[in-house]
Amino acid sequence: MNLDHDRILSMLEAGKRAPLEETDAALCKAERFEGLAPEEIAMLLQTEDEGHIKRIFDIAGRIKEHIYGDRIVMFAPLYVSDHCVNKCAYCGYRCDNVFDRRRLSMDEIREEVRILEGMGHKRLALEAGEDPKKCPIDYILEVIDTIYGMHFENGEIRRVNVNIASTTVENYRRLKDAGIGTYILFQETYHRETYKEVHMAGPKSNYDYHITAFDRAMEAGIDDVGGGVLFGLYDYKYEVLGLMLHNEHLEKKFGAGFHTISVPRIRPADGADITVARHIPTDEQFQRLVAIIRLAVPFTGMIVSTRETADMRAKLIRLGVSQISGGSAVEVGGYAERERHGSGQFEVSDNRAPEDIVKWLMSEDLIPSFCTACYRQGRTGDRFMQLAKSGNIKNVCLPNALMTLCEYAQDYGDEETLAKASEIILRKLPDIQNEKIRKRVEESIERIRGGKRDLYL
Repeated sequence: MNLDHDRILSMLEAGKRAPLEETDAALCKAERFEGLAPEEIAMLLQTEDEGHIKRIFDIAGRIKEHIYGDRIVMFAPLYVSDHCVNKCAYCGYRCDNVFDRRRLSMDEIREEVRILEGMGHKRLALEAGEDPKKCPIDYILEVIDTIYGMHFENGEIRRVNVNIASTTVENYRRLKDAGIGTYILFQETYHRETYKEVHMAGPKSNYDYHITAFDRAMEAGIDDVGGGVLFGLYDYKYEVLGLMLHNEHLEKKFGAGFHTISVPRIRPADGADITVARHIPTDEQFQRLVAIIRLAVPFTGMIVSTRETADMRAKLIRLGVSQISGGSAVEVGGYAERERHGSGQFEVSDNRAPEDIVKWLMSEDLIPSFCTACYRQGRTGDRFMQLAKSGNIKNVCLPNALMTLCEYAQDYGDEETLAKASEIILRKLPDIQNEKIRKRVEESIERIRGGKRDLYL
């Protein structure tokens, strides 16, 4: 992966001068769910035409509805170690920040997982600072094994996504063998000089090693990778194009680009230097960049975390976001020790409990989904993308979303949650167009209500 800085600048400059009819053509292409080339993305980033901007938002909403329907996947982060040898200006874990650092023991991991599963979560994102001595790959593998080895009355954690530092092909193979879901890594900024400025010391300061992490992960057999940018470090237009060129590189080399894209905006954190955030997108710019990413890569999942407010998350869901976290603790041991005042990686804006988020989503006529079926059925990488682009992904996503919502309501919901979930399930069942699948889902929901679990297509 060799990002061409001059090409990005050239595309942005050309985007300013693009004739209206070329931008119109790009929007028509997006409307057909064909995605966009980087040059077309640059046009949409640069247009000031009010009609074009309105169409960007309208098309993003239609893409979201057509491909993802009403489903919103739920997950939670699990921070297991805040030891870190990197000096990253924007991060509360930076190595020169003085606080009592810790790494969870396996017993503490079990307690965190017990609490998370008790909230109804089935999908976790494992997070850790980078410290080869205090948080080696062997520790991460033991954590994954511990999580997958836990079983509760209402089930277990079914998918562990992993967000850890860039590493070797051999270590990625070990993660693959451990059964991880998606390997997630944020480039933070694609602008090389800014990257150098904000990553002052440590292994992460190596731009080239960091940006080639997904190449090594996919060479090791990891099918699903998730990218992202920490918006605010550099101009968001440059960052969106860098992200899209990275995706293009992976598609050409491995046959599949990002499985998910995360869009975190920089937030304050104890010990972090927020003055490096000289390019934080406004709310309008942020919504626009999310909408443009949705047009550019219509079949890629998009994630927004609790960094954003409840109001902003509601807006972004309508523009293309398909996964959100809920009830998140961003401190190590934060679920068992909610009152502990340690150093979190960032400040949380949406502090609602998972059940409150589930109720809110249902009140918006959305389907909270706890599904992990694609991962367990081998629908990953290029196989997933082929299914998504054919339109057949709906035949498994909606049924599984309804079944996992039924599970959640039965196992964790109060009377209000159970009543609302039942109403949504009954109303959405007719949307399953395949009669055989609909009949199977109806039977599975009855079995779930009778105490059966983990029924999926």
